[in-house]
Amino acid sequence: MYALARPFLFCLDAERAHDLALVSIEAAYRTGLNPLLAAKSKPLPTDVFGLRFDNPVGLAAGLDKNGAYVDALAALGFGFIEVGTTTPRPQAGNPKPRMFRLPEHEAVINRLGFNNGGVDALVRNVERVRFAGVLGINIGKNKDTPNERAIDDYLFCLERVYARASYITVNISSPNTQGLRDLQEEETLKRFVGTLREAQERLGAKHGKRKPMLLKIAPDLAEAELDSIADVLRAAKIDGVICTNTTIDRALVAGHRHANEAGGLSGKPVFAKSTAVLRGMSARLGKTVPLIGVGGIVSGADAAMKLDAGATLVQFYTGMIYRGPALIGECVEAIRGRAKQPGSA
Repeated sequence: MYALARPFLFCLDAERAHDLALVSIEAAYRTGLNPLLAAKSKPLPTDVFGLRFDNPVGLAAGLDKNGAYVDALAALGFGFIEVGTTTPRPQAGNPKPRMFRLPEHEAVINRLGFNNGGVDALVRNVERVRFAGVLGINIGKNKDTPNERAIDDYLFCLERVYARASYITVNISSPNTQGLRDLQEEETLKRFVGTLREAQERLGAKHGKRKPMLLKIAPDLAEAELDSIADVLRAAKIDGVICTNTTIDRALVAGHRHANEAGGLSGKPVFAKSTAVLRGMSARLGKTVPLIGVGGIVSGADAAMKLDAGATLVQFYTGMIYRGPALIGECVEAIRGRAKQPGSA
């Protein structure tokens, strides 16, 4: 069905198509037509972070920023859903146009800028969710909050979403909020993560249940930066790392008419870079910190390669734009097939 809809969607502005696709998925869910969008795979249970995932293939943050479509998206066959990024106060994001397709590269450039309705609106939405599986909530800071006060925004969101999240992702790696990636600097990160970890344990005691907290990192990090991040996260006993966000590197799309658009590049061109960071973090952290592999997954083989590089779970978003919901089952089956191979971890 998506193959029929895609040409129409690709005639529209990318952000308008994004919004229309979500509304259509919701309509299919409410009318019982979602099986026409994707055939769900048999479960492939995966245990990580103290949680059980129905399968290891999840939806990355960014598609459903306000948690308004969780049930409909979960019905497509995802093993887990991550919503957000959410911020303390609503914000419009960057001026439009701010989302561009690069079909020749199966890629997207976006500079949305954490456009969302604010954390309280997200919480109201997820309170109505029927989905009983794993729901991650991705948190960030408002654009006008200076970095020296960024921790206040993250603490505010952490406290608001804690009761409703299965896990919380701390996003300090989007290239679309000025200065955000500076929070990955070693000494800043040490103080930042330490404060969040204290809040996590306090909230766990308050709610009677400890929720995992993950950090999402950028693909544009030097080896020395990866060394320091790994040291900080190991010492802080972070629950997991998501490798990676979008890239600012344009080498693989040079010459495309949208190549010079500001923003983060996602999709197929980021696969090698994000997988290299994943492999590097796996080597540095070993089995002590589970990893989620994100970036450039447009086939089942790509998902299996993320596991080969050290991931326990995978996520995608841009792949849905180019392949549609069928990619979910393809990835689940590729991972299932990989698990049956001799010597697979």
